[in-house]
Amino acid sequence: MQLFSHSAVAVMQGSVLMFSAFQDDGPMWTDTGPRAERRQISFEKPFLAPPVVHVSCGMWDIDGRQNQRADISAENVTTTGFEIVFRTWGDTRVARIRAEWLAIGAMRHEDDFDL
Repeated sequence: MQLFSHSAVAVMQGSVLMFSAFQDDGPMWTDTGPRAERRQISFEKPFLAPPVVHVSCGMWDIDGRQNQRADISAENVTTTGFEIVFRTWGDTRVARIRAEWLAIGAMRHEDDFDL
């Protein structure tokens, strides 16, 4: 839980194509076993403390002939950015993933002053 006191609360959001593996026979489409893709996200402005970050799949294109296994998360969250990590395993074949993200946290307001 984050408690916001006197600071402004900022909300940032974005979308990123994690990969398009079917176009170039990438490992998410052709390999088996544990696989992961990471994308670094930088915030437009820094937060005062690491924000709460939510990520989800906005679009997924997964082969339906195998089990559809997927995990998406935010890792290494700092005041200036974070990593989106998409993972799959087994014989799952993933063609494309687009991730959507939302960051909520305290931010310095233009009316704030230093003592």
